[in-house]
Amino acid sequence: MDTLQEYKCPCCGGAIAFDSTLQKLKCPYCDTEFDIETLENYGKELEGEPDDSMSWETSAGVDWQEGEADGLRSYICKSCGGEIVADDTTAATSCPFCGNPVVMSGQVSGYLKPDYVIPFKLDKKAAKEALKKHYSGKKLLPKVFKDENHIDEIRGVYVPFWLFDADADAHIRYKATRVRAWSDSDYNYTETSFFSVVRGGSIGFQRVPVDGSSKMPDDLMESVEPFYFEDAVDFHTAYLAGYLADKYDVDAEAAVPRANERIKSSTADAFAQTVQGYATVTPEATGIHLQNGRAKYALYPVWLLNTTWKGKKYTFAMNGQTGKFVGDLPLDKGAYKKWLFGLAGIVGAAVFALSYLIWLL
Repeated sequence: MDTLQEYKCPCCGGAIAFDSTLQKLKCPYCDTEFDIETLENYGKELEGEPDDSMSWETSAGVDWQEGEADGLRSYICKSCGGEIVADDTTAATSCPFCGNPVVMSGQVSGYLKPDYVIPFKLDKKAAKEALKKHYSGKKLLPKVFKDENHIDEIRGVYVPFWLFDADADAHIRYKATRVRAWSDSDYNYTETSFFSVVRGGSIGFQRVPVDGSSKMPDDLMESVEPFYFEDAVDFHTAYLAGYLADKYDVDAEAAVPRANERIKSSTADAFAQTVQGYATVTPEATGIHLQNGRAKYALYPVWLLNTTWKGKKYTFAMNGQTGKFVGDLPLDKGAYKKWLFGLAGIVGAAVFALSYLIWLL
C-alpha cells in the first residue's frame, strides 16, 4: 500500500490546504497561516521522529482476478484511517470520509517530480460565478437550462503540462498573385500576375504547452490558455494540498508531435504575416528545422465543472490563474429556427430592395 503526505497544522493538528487568495497554506480550523518555506523548515525539524507502526492481519475479502486491479492505488488517510482508492495518475485528492486534503507523495517523487507549478489564483467561488457569467448573453441558450442544469462536481485540478523550448529555422516558399482589371468600350480585361515569394529566418519559442494527461481533452486544455509563467514557482507538494493533481501519463516523447504541430503552425502564421501586397498568398513548400529543443515538466491550475441537463453531461473548464472560462452549451432549437428564419427574411428583404433599385435604374 502506497503512502500519503498530509500537511498538519502545527498549532491545532488539523489538515491544512493551500489558499489561492492568500498564496499561503491556511488551517480551516484555527485560521493560522503558513508560508511554504516556514512549513517546510518545520517539517525538517520533525524528521527523525518515529512513525506509527500499525499492521493488521486479515483474511477478509477475495483476491483480485488478473488485470482487475491494474492502474489502481490504495492509500490510508492519516487523519481518519479511511482507505482512499485512486488511479495510478492521481497525485493529490481529498479523503472521501473526512474531506482532508492529501498528497500521494510517491506519485510526485523521483523522475515524476515537476520542475514548476503555477499555484491557483482563483477559488471555487470564482469558478461558480464564471459559469453564471458564461450563461449570460447567450440568446440561443434554452431558458430553462440555467434553472434545471445543476453542478454535479467542481474540481480544482493541477494538470500536467510539458513545456517545450526550441529555436526554429524556417524556409517557406509561397505562390502569390496580383490582379489588375480594366475595360474599354468593347471588353473587360483581367490580368493576373504570379510571383514566387520566399521567406527565411529564425524564430524562438519558449514554454510551448502540451497537455500531459490523456484524461484531459487537448482542445479543452488549449482553450483555457494562455497561462502566464511569471507566476510559476519551483515545485513543492504543499501547493497541491486541497486540490486534485494528476501526474503525466503522456510522456515528453509522446507529446513531441503535438509540440511540433503547434510550433509549425505558429511559425507559418508569423512568416505569412510578412507577405503583403498580394491578392492571394498560398504556401507551396515549408521547411522548419528545430534547434536547442528541450522540455520541462509543470503543473498548471484548472477548475473543471461537470453539469447534467436532460441526462447529458456538460464539462466546463476555467483557467485557475486567469479566470478564462470555456465550455459548450446546448442549443435552443426553437429559438435557433426563429433566428434563422428572421435572418433569411432580412436577407430576402435586402435582395428585393436591391433588385427594385436596379430595375429603377
